[in-house]
Amino acid sequence: MIEFTFWQILENLLLAARWTIVLSLVSFIAGGIVGVALLVMRVSNSRWLRAIVRVYIEIFQGTPLLMQIFVVFFGLPLAGIDVEPWLAATLGLTFFTSAYLAEIWRGCVEAIPKGQWEASESLAMNYFEQLRHVILPQAARIAIGPTVGFGVQAIKDTALVSIIGFTELTKVGAAISNATFRPFLVYGLVAVIYFVLCYPLTLSARALQRKWHAAR
Repeated sequence: MIEFTFWQILENLLLAARWTIVLSLVSFIAGGIVGVALLVMRVSNSRWLRAIVRVYIEIFQGTPLLMQIFVVFFGLPLAGIDVEPWLAATLGLTFFTSAYLAEIWRGCVEAIPKGQWEASESLAMNYFEQLRHVILPQAARIAIGPTVGFGVQAIKDTALVSIIGFTELTKVGAAISNATFRPFLVYGLVAVIYFVLCYPLTLSARALQRKWHAAR
């Protein structure tokens, strides 16, 4: 057993939390970029594009995130592609996040009254101009709250990538717990750090939902 003081344990966990934050931000931003592309296809007039995106979303929403990470981490090497844990973690979380964000944003787009589409069409706008100038700016107001709320889920989901060896908060917590035989203290601190990361986002999501709902 290795002796660690309380402050040494906390310091190591906080250092590991940096990678949790980085992974959350990278996967959320990348997932958002992919999600926008999926959204445009999801609400397009093309039946085939809508069908393709629907299948994509059903797959990533209908299977556990851990299995998706395993498929990336263990599946790509079978195709001759060497995948490091950080890349597998980023790809797995990006695919998962993009599927959920696309659906969240689709609901926000569909919440815009049909008359907005008809009014913009009467101004001789094409489909992409309607989205860019009329529909998406209004949908963005509705989407802010649930998008921030999903960001909380994205932070918590990063704990799963510890299974494939990515060194983040949960992984380091497990290593320290095994070394010190103080699981209650270590995992208690891990939980507190996750709470500190997530709770402000939860409050922000609630405040934004109230604000924009009142604004409407």
